[in-house]
Amino acid sequence: MQKLRLLLLPFSWLYWLAVKIRNLLFNINVLHSFEFDLPTICVGNITVGGTGKTPHTDYLINLLKNNYKTALLSRGYGRKTKGFRIVVQTSLTVEVGDEPLQLKLKHPDVACAVHEDRLSGVVELVGDFPDTQVVVLDDAFQHRWIKAGLNILMVDYYRPVYSDFFLPAGNLRDSISEIKRANIIIVSKCPESLTIQEQQLIAKRLKIKQNQDIYFTSVNYGKPKAVFGNYEDCFFNPNTTIFALAGIANPKPFILQLEKNYKLVGKKTFADHHNFTVKEILSIFEVASNDVKLVTTEKDAARIRGLNLPSDIKSRIYYLPLEVYFINNDENRFNSQILNYVGENKQNSNLYQE
Repeated sequence: MQKLRLLLLPFSWLYWLAVKIRNLLFNINVLHSFEFDLPTICVGNITVGGTGKTPHTDYLINLLKNNYKTALLSRGYGRKTKGFRIVVQTSLTVEVGDEPLQLKLKHPDVACAVHEDRLSGVVELVGDFPDTQVVVLDDAFQHRWIKAGLNILMVDYYRPVYSDFFLPAGNLRDSISEIKRANIIIVSKCPESLTIQEQQLIAKRLKIKQNQDIYFTSVNYGKPKAVFGNYEDCFFNPNTTIFALAGIANPKPFILQLEKNYKLVGKKTFADHHNFTVKEILSIFEVASNDVKLVTTEKDAARIRGLNLPSDIKSRIYYLPLEVYFINNDENRFNSQILNYVGENKQNSNLYQE
């Protein structure tokens, strides 16, 4: 792996140069950012995949939707369509992407759309849902044509950006110096045992400024739920036989959770955003005994729901939900910061150039 990285480093330098030039053009206003005169919250990262954007976006929507008309805009990564498309509960992942569909299924009362051009996407989204009071932008930190009112940057505890390389030798897709554009930095997937001293060291290595806030989060896994069901908790015992299936960036924590609580008899992993086929699902059950249950991730469940599977197979497929929690009991501080930002900003859809 180290040799491969060395071979790829020249390409990483070229990528770094292109990113630096692009950011410079925005910084000196050769390229112009636009800002909406209504609250916009961006949840993004500077690395590829696996930082926990989706569960944190889910947390944000839960926090906001009871007080404000909330809308979500995503690129819809992995979809086969182009342009603006409203996400509904009957959408397919090939039409809108897995993460937007996952969030729409959890929040049917929240307006949700996808567009690769975030600027045009917000215009169309607010046009179709004129009562929108706050827009959550999923994975838009690098989309600098929009200047979000509040930027939340995700950093994976186990993949620290200060020890990474630019693509393709590493996982960085933006410069570490761009951390300065974030209002909030969230270090995700932290161990429960993370000490205050370790948190302070991470903040120092990320070069957190006085005008920035840093939070540390982890996740709790819930009870399995039926993929093709009413989403109620299913109670498995420690002897329940499980086959794990995942198509996410980092399946290790998910698989470890299953191993810890149930009897894991097999596992199969695919690349992030993998589009499962009926054949792939059926092949698992061809070799599994009749009492084995297939358990997948919440994001993968959104893709599997669109498959035309036999009813007896559907009844044996479950997903493991997860939710974010804040270390140091910092959720009240975070919640107040988000709600104060939204409450203090104008709520109309005017657009102006920076």
